[in-house]
Amino acid sequence: MRARILKRMFWFTVGSLALALGVLGIVLPLLPTTPLVLLATFAFAKSTPSIEAWLRRHSVFGPIISDWQRNGAIAHQYKVLAVGTMLAVLMMSYIFGVALFVLILQALCMSAAAVFILTRPS
Repeated sequence: MRARILKRMFWFTVGSLALALGVLGIVLPLLPTTPLVLLATFAFAKSTPSIEAWLRRHSVFGPIISDWQRNGAIAHQYKVLAVGTMLAVLMMSYIFGVALFVLILQALCMSAAAVFILTRPS
């Protein structure tokens, strides 16, 4: 019984952290929203099915989950938002005089994330 409770607490913690990071990923381009929301859905399915059901019905996260489960897809609007946000953050970093090494690192990470996002079906 205790092991079951600890397991549910573990998955609830994973789900909560993944969802929190996924929400941050909406505005921070280095955090990929879709994989984090999918991880949160998986974790909540193992710990708190009512939260999993809420995520599936959510107006923002629900379509992400169902698109991914059906087709491994990311909706076009989310692709545009993700890549646009990445470009905006990179430009802001340049404007604010972030060190060249950091700019290069950002550009590499964001490019890899953008390639992944853009190569998924819509």
